[in-house]
Amino acid sequence: MNIHLSGHNAQPSSCHIELIHTNSYPSFSSRGVAKRHSVRHSVSVFHEQNATLITVGLGDPSSVDEEVLRDAAGLAIRAASKEEWEDVSLSLTHLFDTHREIHCLVEGVSLGAYRFDRYQSKKETHHVKTVTLMAGEQHVAALTRALAFVRGTMLARDLVNEPPNRLRPDTLAEFVTQHFKGSKAEVTVLAGQQLIDEQMNGLLAVGKGSEYPPRFIQVAYATDPALPLIALVGKGVTFDTGGISLKGGRDISNMRMDMGGAGAVIGALDILIQLGLPCNVVGLIAATENIPDAGSMLPGELIQYRNGISVQVANTDAEGRLILADALIRAQELQAREVIDIATLTGSAAAALGPRYAAVFGGEEIVERVREAGLRSGDYVWQMPLPESYREQLKSVYADLSNIGKGQGGAIVAALFLKHFVADDQQWAHIDMAGPMEAEKTEGYRPQGATGYGARLLAEYVMQRAEQAKNV
Repeated sequence: MNIHLSGHNAQPSSCHIELIHTNSYPSFSSRGVAKRHSVRHSVSVFHEQNATLITVGLGDPSSVDEEVLRDAAGLAIRAASKEEWEDVSLSLTHLFDTHREIHCLVEGVSLGAYRFDRYQSKKETHHVKTVTLMAGEQHVAALTRALAFVRGTMLARDLVNEPPNRLRPDTLAEFVTQHFKGSKAEVTVLAGQQLIDEQMNGLLAVGKGSEYPPRFIQVAYATDPALPLIALVGKGVTFDTGGISLKGGRDISNMRMDMGGAGAVIGALDILIQLGLPCNVVGLIAATENIPDAGSMLPGELIQYRNGISVQVANTDAEGRLILADALIRAQELQAREVIDIATLTGSAAAALGPRYAAVFGGEEIVERVREAGLRSGDYVWQMPLPESYREQLKSVYADLSNIGKGQGGAIVAALFLKHFVADDQQWAHIDMAGPMEAEKTEGYRPQGATGYGARLLAEYVMQRAEQAKNV
């Protein structure tokens, strides 16, 4: 699907989409558009003599935010495809800054039309080939930026949607190496003896039950090394059975999505590299499977980390924090000033915040910046507390830490565990994206399946920090 701009004075095509709100509906009344058609996310189709019109309601303009706009655009493009339109024009609502509005509409239309159907023998036809935005050529930069965000998010969706027999730790590492080949990014992959030499003992312990050995993937992208280094750390469990602490008998096929954090980091790097903006960032991905086997990690095992901390494995299904610890230690050794880790870490976070918000923990300043990047990107976060009193739950009889708590507040306890592997002089935020990793049904611009959550958030954060550094 191609998206391009047309001049403000251009006439809409015969297949036209309008996103309307309660203040704008009177201008449509002569075309038979009643006020009920402006109800939020109501979709209506009007057939006229020489044109067809789709309207999507936005409701009260005072309550319309950018996410409402994205969702409306996603609904609109699927309605247009259902009508078998091939060429569509889309009007701006003029509720926001034009550059931001273009960005949101492009994301909504493109991501709303996304399908993961590469393994289906009978693919549903997506009829729309061209979308023309009724905006001037002066907004080409906004279109270019939006398309980069779309491609990075789609990349994250594709990776997270992949079946587990098609995406193993080694194939993920190979993909990243090939995908960024020829760019200014430098990819380093550690495997086998290299992981032993680097004492990545959490990753080695979690991965030893699988016949597909773990990988540690590092992607450095420094177009401006003078900027403070930002480390983006992603959990890359390509399938999580729970290990010896086996998960229940329900459908756990979405545990292939337990590498959603890795997908977010890869997608964010893709966005940054496409745009070629000044930044100094490194992606650190710990990739493994968590599989039960005669050689698997056992409950009660001891892991001795490179930084001297020992951990008792009380439950092998709390494996994400064990591999993130290795990556956080690596971020320290690289002297990253700011560290953001992102992971599908706990069901507690999903239960607390649902499918549209991730939990964020950490220092006040960096968490506030992450929150702002979330509001701008549409990948929302909600700050959670980090009470030191909860640290008591991590006590172990024979190690420095246990990998799970002995009470409630599982998402908080997991964040406190990770904090042990962050340097005091680092600004650190932990994002638990277990809730928004997946859309259980198609809504707005999120088709059923992986959402690509986090790619836009992390890219927005890095771009925001680079801009702030430039203005200092």
